[in-house]
Amino acid sequence: MTIASNVKQCLSTMKGIEAQLSSFALNSLDKDAQVTFNEAMLAVGEIKKDLQYRVLELERHEPQYMGS
Repeated sequence: MTIASNVKQCLSTMKGIEAQLSSFALNSLDKDAQVTFNEAMLAVGEIKKDLQYRVLELERHEPQYMGS
């Protein structure tokens, strides 16, 4: 598996984690848990943005990674 494939797979996983944390935040009855899940979701969102930027960088500098 190439670096680009690994980064894209990681990005996909992070999107799933972000969605799951959002779901936990919405479905939790405990206010403290809601806040914790929301904060974790926001942190994962920042990591996701960094990974998206990295994918764009990989594709720009290494054209063979585009669309893979």
